[in-house]
This record gives sequence, structure tokens and C-alpha cells, in this order.
Amino acid sequence: MRDNYLTVNALTKYIKRKMDTDAHLQGIMLKGEISNFKHHSRGHMYLTIKDNHSRIQAVMFAGNNRRLKFMPENGMEVLITGNISVFEPYGQYQLYIKHMEPDGIGSLYLAFEQLKEKLTKEGYFDKERQQIPFFPKHIGIITSPTGAAIRDIIITLQRRFPVVKTTIIPVSVQGTQAAPMIERAIQLANRLNTFDLLIVGRGGGSIEDLWAFNEEAVAKAIYHSTIPIISAVGHETDITISDFAADVRASTPTGAAEIAVPSQEDLKERINKNKQTMSRMLQSLVATHQKHLNRLKQSYAFRFPMQLTLQKEQQLDKAAERLEVNVEHKLQFHRRNFANVHERLSLRHPEKQITEAALHLKQLVKKNNTSMRQLLNHKQNQNQNVIEKLIILNPLEIMRRGFAIPYNENQIIIKSVSEVHENEQLTIKMLDGELNCHITNIREENNDY
Repeated sequence: MRDNYLTVNALTKYIKRKMDTDAHLQGIMLKGEISNFKHHSRGHMYLTIKDNHSRIQAVMFAGNNRRLKFMPENGMEVLITGNISVFEPYGQYQLYIKHMEPDGIGSLYLAFEQLKEKLTKEGYFDKERQQIPFFPKHIGIITSPTGAAIRDIIITLQRRFPVVKTTIIPVSVQGTQAAPMIERAIQLANRLNTFDLLIVGRGGGSIEDLWAFNEEAVAKAIYHSTIPIISAVGHETDITISDFAADVRASTPTGAAEIAVPSQEDLKERINKNKQTMSRMLQSLVATHQKHLNRLKQSYAFRFPMQLTLQKEQQLDKAAERLEVNVEHKLQFHRRNFANVHERLSLRHPEKQITEAALHLKQLVKKNNTSMRQLLNHKQNQNQNVIEKLIILNPLEIMRRGFAIPYNENQIIIKSVSEVHENEQLTIKMLDGELNCHITNIREENNDY
């Protein structure tokens, strides 16, 4: 009984084989909205196609999506052609997309708008435009060597400005190889450094025919060119990405040639007008100088040259006299100034300053000595007065006049009889010695003055 059971892998393979062999699930055409879009680093695109009621997982491998002219986005309505099959590891059926295009809008137009928006955000259309040279010497023409555009450009250039040198850099202007060839041609022209102007373009055609000039690589090559570029693609109504990146857009290849060089007829007409203008200016200038010469002829100098010479000689003599007087005044002024400076310098001479300083020092020493003597005398007088006062107050001097000093046993001076008691021993100090006394009787006297 166990042999009747299938494995999950076997069942999935069976379902996948059935779906892969079902003609109704091959080349299926589906319409829906993109969601959960993811562009894998390996180039594969994973997305979900949905409508209001259902959804299906889908994948578009890199080998198929590299031919897309637009970049799918979430929310975009698309028309899809592909096959339904099973992704075995998950047992999940999904849509394998072979072809996809926008619903309701051309894929090329959508790709154009997407690239335009991208390059605008990156600043490729905001560059400072280079000036087209007014008289180009060497023009490089990047286009097909067999198309009608090159004939129109060459004929127009030869008609308008035959002296200009032209070099055709042949490229393919249609097909998958066109954009890389145009990019390399622009880079080559910049490396050669022999051109001062480039014309890049082709004749008219469908949007598919002109698509090489809507490629990002071409737009970036034009942007990075150090040589001014005129874009000349298709007819007047045809607008390409190259037109936005170029320094100047021409409506047609013939228009590009007209922009590139001036018209020799216009130059001849401008030269003739300049000749007439210069002739009138020269005639006016000659007439003005002729009037000036006539006035000079009638002037006093030409009519009486000797008198004018004598007058100028007299003026020269007076000027020489004034010069001598001014020179003498200047010399006197500088002599006085020199004398004043010399006198000031003499006063400031080091020897004179040393002499003056020595004299000043001598005066200061003398003044200081005088002050010191006066101070010494004053101090000596003060000292003598103090000595005299001390002599007067000296107890010995008083004792010479017959006075004595009594002391008790404690060496305390007795000043009054009230300080002495009977039978007390006293010492009386006299000028030439001491007396030891014994008090036997005390008599107080009242001296009222």
C-alpha cells in the first residue's frame, strides 16, 4: 500500500510537466498591474501581476528584460506575453514573462520620459552651455556616411562657408550598435583635439529609428564633451534626449549646418556695410583734421614765428630767474634748518650731557652734605637738651644738694612717715654711703601750704 503514495516532489514534477505541455498555458497574453517589483542584482526581475480580484507571481529573466525600453514600476499597467509553469522548490505556479510593454502608452515613449526624468535629476541638462565658435575652422560630423543627412550638412556648409574644414566620423545611426558607436565617436573626437565644433545627428524616421539618440550613454558622452556639440536629429518635431544634453539643438541636419557656420553672403553684406561705415568715418575724420590744420595755419605761431620765439625766450629767462630765486630760498631754508638741527644735536651731544650730569651730581652732593651737617647739628642740639634734662632729673644730683633716699627692708622707697612703723629697720642711702636706722619714734607734721 505504501507504494501507492506519491512524494511531494513527484507530484510537483507531474503538475509542472502537465502545465508545460498545455498549449493554452504557453504564449499566454495577460493584462494587469505591477506590484512588489524587485530588480535583482543578477539582472532578473521579480514582480506580482494583479487585478481587482486575483494576483499571480511572475519573473522576467535577464535574457528577456534586457530588451526592455522602459523600467517597470509598481502601479504600472502592463501587457504581458509569457508562459505559465511551476516553481518546483515551492510548488508554486507562476508566470514566466517573455515580453512586456506598458498598457495605453508606448514603451519607447515611457522609456524616453523615464530617462529624461532621471538625467534631469542628475543634472545632465543643467550644464553651462558652451558657445558655438563664430568662425569654426574644423567641424567634425558624427553621422551615417550614406544617409541623406550628411549630404544636406556638407552641401549647406560648402554653400554658406566654403573655407571651413569638415571631417566625417562614420557611425551607425540605427540599431542596437548605434548608441555605442556614437558614444565612442564623441569620445574619439575629444581625444583627437583637432575639432572646434561637432555636429551629431541623422535624418528623420520613426521613434524606433531615432532611438540611438535617446540612449543614456549618448547623452552622457555629449554632456562630458569639451567640444561644443550641435544636436541635429530628425525633423523639427522630433525631440530626443541628445537635444537636451547638447549645447545647441538644431531642428534638422540642414539647420545644424546653418547654425554651425555664418553665411558668406551675409558676411559679404556685412563687410560692404562696414566698408561704407568706415569710409564715412574716415571722410569725417579727414574733414575734422583739415579744419584743425586750417585753424593752425591762421594761428599767431605760424604767422609770426620769430616774435613767438623771442617771446618764449623772454619767458624762459624769467622762468630761469624764478628758478634761481627759488633755489636760493630753498638753500637758505635748508641751511637754517641744518643749523638748528646742528645746534640741537650739540646740546644733546654725549660729552655735553656727561659734563652737565657731573655738574648736577656735584651740586646734589654739595646740597646733600649741607643737609646732613644741618641735620647732625640739629640732632646734637636735641641730644644736649635731653642730657641736660636727664642731669636735672638724676637722683645723685639731688643727693648732692643734701637729700637722701630711705628704703625699707623690701627695698621700697619711703615717701611718707605713714609708710614707716616703729621698730622697723630702714636704710638711708646718701651720696657717699648708706645708713642703717632703727625707728623708735614717729612724729607726723602737718604742712599746709
